[in-house]
Amino acid sequence: MSNTVKIVTIGEILVEFVSHSTDCGLSRIGNYSGPYPSGAPAIFLNQAARMGAVTEMIGGVGNDGFGRCVLDRLKADGVGTAGVTMHKDCTTGVAFVSYYADGNRDFIFHMENTASDHFTVPDGLFDPAQTILHVSAASLGNTLMRTHIMETMRRVDAAGGKISCDPNARPELMQDDAVRVALIEVMDRSTYLMPSTSDLAFLFPDLNEEAAIEQLLNAKAEVIVIKRGGDGATVVGEGARFEFDGHAVEEVDPTGAGDCFGGTFISLLAQGVSLEEAGAQANAAGALAVTQRGPMEGNSSPSRIAAFLELQKSEHVA
Repeated sequence: MSNTVKIVTIGEILVEFVSHSTDCGLSRIGNYSGPYPSGAPAIFLNQAARMGAVTEMIGGVGNDGFGRCVLDRLKADGVGTAGVTMHKDCTTGVAFVSYYADGNRDFIFHMENTASDHFTVPDGLFDPAQTILHVSAASLGNTLMRTHIMETMRRVDAAGGKISCDPNARPELMQDDAVRVALIEVMDRSTYLMPSTSDLAFLFPDLNEEAAIEQLLNAKAEVIVIKRGGDGATVVGEGARFEFDGHAVEEVDPTGAGDCFGGTFISLLAQGVSLEEAGAQANAAGALAVTQRGPMEGNSSPSRIAAFLELQKSEHVA
C-alpha cells in the first residue's frame, strides 16, 4: 500500500484519571493519577503516527489545561491535528477508570456536551480515495460523533478508500440500539476488522468463539484480527492464518493496549509491511502497552518494539 495513504480517525479525545486502588469500583476515596492523554481513537492514531504513518485526527478539546495536555502529546508524536477543534466554550472530556483484582474495569465517562462531541469534519482535510478511516466503535455511542463518523465512513467507502474497525465494545458507551445498527454497517464496509475476544461475546452472544470467528470471516473484510489480550492474537487474511503467542510482561494498566495493537498493525499495513510482520509487531506493541500506567503511556516506537522482540527471541532460544 502506498505511503501516500493517510490514516484518519474521528471520535473522542479525552484525558483519563486512573485509580491506584483495586476493587474500589470508583465509589471510594483513593489515590488517582492523571490527566493522561486518552480516547480510543486518539490512542490508536498516536501509535500509528509513532510507527511512521501519515495521520489525521478529527475531534474536539477544550481550551483548557486538559485539552492542551492531550493535544501537545498528539503533536509531539507526529499526529496530524489540523482536524482538531479547540472549543472555547466547552471543556475537554474526562474519563475515570478503576480495576478489580480479576482484571475487570469500571469506567465513568464525561463526554456528552463537552468538547469531545462538539467538532466538525473539515472539508479537504484528506482524500477519501487515499484514506484508511479507522472507526473505534465506542465512539458510535455518542449521537453527534456517530453522525460524523457514519457520514465520513460512507464517503471514504464510496470513493474506494478503506475502513478499519475495532468493535471495542464498551457497555458504558453503547446502550442505544442505534449503536449496534451503526456498528453492523461499519463492519459490513470494513476491510480490516480487529475485535477482541470480549467483543465477540457482545457481537455474537449466541455463538462460541470459533463460530463467531467463522461469522466474521464471511464478511467483506479482507483481514480479520482476533485480539486475545495476554494470550496473543490471531491474524487471518490473504489466504493465510498467523497465530501469535502472548508475551510475558508485568501488567500495570491494560487500558489502551488493543488500540495500541491496532494502531501498530494498520500503520504498518499502510506502509506495505506483510501481514505476518505487522501482526508480530502489533502483538509486541500491545504487550508493551500494558506495562505503563496511563492508556497512551505505553505506546511504543519502532526501535523499542524491535528491541523487545529481539529480547523475546533471545530468551526463547536460551
